Parts: sequence; structure tokens; C-alpha cells
Amino acid sequence: MEFNHKPIMADECMDLLNIKKDGIYVDGTVGGAGHASGILSRLGKGGRLIAIDRDSEAIAVAQDRLAKVETQGEFTVVKGKYSETAELLKQLKLGKVNGILLDIGVSSYQLDRAERGFGYMTDSKLDMRMGADEPVMSAYDIVNEADVTELEAIIRDYGEERWWKRIAQFIVAQRQKAKIETTQELVNVITAAIPAKARREKQHPAKRTFQGLRIAVNKELDELSTLLDQLDEILLPGGRAAVITFHSLEDRIVKTKFKEFQQPCTCPPGFPKCVCGKTPTGRIITNKPVVPSEDEIEANPRARSAKLRVLEWI
Repeated sequence: MEFNHKPIMADECMDLLNIKKDGIYVDGTVGGAGHASGILSRLGKGGRLIAIDRDSEAIAVAQDRLAKVETQGEFTVVKGKYSETAELLKQLKLGKVNGILLDIGVSSYQLDRAERGFGYMTDSKLDMRMGADEPVMSAYDIVNEADVTELEAIIRDYGEERWWKRIAQFIVAQRQKAKIETTQELVNVITAAIPAKARREKQHPAKRTFQGLRIAVNKELDELSTLLDQLDEILLPGGRAAVITFHSLEDRIVKTKFKEFQQPCTCPPGFPKCVCGKTPTGRIITNKPVVPSEDEIEANPRARSAKLRVLEWI
């Protein structure tokens, strides 16, 4: 299958990153290299792009596609998690950079590859690891081994599913009869757990549970929080962080952390003068999240829930 990739809000990302021709930039989720190609094409002599992904297939595709971009800049493709960006930059003997872009979540390529086990519309063995060769627990392991309390927390907190208790109970009951091995077997269990009236909603009944499992497998929220906590090690003064999120859990983390960078004071409200001594380290560029245009959503429905927030380091 071809690695199809439509970079979301590509022009907005390029503009808000404020790309300098001789700057160094990181794409921490290179995927199909759509955003990365846009950055690289804007770089001149002395400019450099570091493209990171945890997926070996994405790494191979990005290497090939970036090699075809007309540019005077250089690029390096690195296999790793974006939460490891600070360490990866040290390994490359690079200092702080002028910008970092993150397009959070599962890629269209991963969703469309049935054998990766992400999708609830196709049938394959449960997996959901973004790095298919990573020695971590897969969705299959969690579904068949986690106790009911753990499953409830994953489905409730990460999936934001209101039928979390019933779904977890149905999963445990089913696996006592036989292992739940495939995506469609899991879909059938979830569908049976959700009352018929709720199943008539537009959203697929398994969407939220699959989201919760994927986040748990890949520790996505921890990855995001870790990266944001490292921005002082990554960005030069004036450097920018652009983050595209796709659901409220991710967006809340980015919004909250960006606000902390801009307004770090912890003094009680009403204090006449700050005594905590904390000063701003960042400036929010996007007071409200940037969202895709109607035309972009029509051309790429998966962009519908995307939100872009940008911070400039001080």
C-alpha cells in the first residue's frame, strides 16, 4: 500500500513556524513527510531538518520523499519517539533548534493498513503499536490481560466513552470464554455492550474504545507531556513549537502547558505583587486554536477534529 499522507493545515503550520532559511527544525512525527517536505523546501544553505518517527515504515518513506525535495537545506531522518527529541539532538551533536512541529496521533497510513490493528472498520489481529517492532504491550495484550479496573480506566479516561463500565465487563466476560484476538472480535464485544439506542448514533460504537486502547498502548499523553516539559532544552529564544492535536485530551495538555509557560506565576489571586519569582518562558502565538478550513475538511475528513496551537520560546 502506498503511504498516502495529506499534511493538515500545511500552509498554516509553515507560516506560524516562522521558518528561517538557515534555521534548524524538527518534525517529531514525520509520517509521510508532508509537513517535513514543506519545512525542508523553505530551508536554504545552512538550514537543516531533523525528521523523527517511531515507525520503521514511515522512516523509510520519509527518507525517500525528503531526498526528492528541491532545497538547499539538509535533512536527517531518525528513528525514535518525539519524547526523546532532546536526547536525539544531543546524539546528533546539535544544540537548540528554531522550531519543532508535532502532528499528534495515529497516521492515515497506520489506520489504513489493516494488519497494523488500529482500525475498527477492517479485520486484523489486535495490535495498535505505532512502532510495530517496539517491545511493548499491544492492544491484544491489554484487552486479554488487563484486569477490569484497568480496562475501565483506559476506556473511560482515554476513550471518553460513557459506556466504559459495561464495555470493560463485556470484554472480561468474553475473554473468559476465548481470547479476543482480532479487531472485529473486539468490535462485536463493544457493540453488544452498548445499548441499542446509543448504537444508533452517527459515531461508530467502537471508536472511543479503540481510541482509548491506542492511547494506552503508545502512552501518547505521557509522550506529549514529556516533550512539552523538554521545550527549554529544545528551543532557542524565538524558536516556536507547533502542535496539532485531534482530541480534547491532547489539546487540553497543550493548552494548559502553553498557558503555564506564558503565565507561570503561582501566587494566590489578589496578591498585589508577585512573590514566587517565576517569569514567563513562552509567548502564545495562537490565542485560539487554528482549525482547518471547510474546504480542507471536505477534501480530507480526517482533519475535522484537528487543532493547531503555537508557542514561541522567550
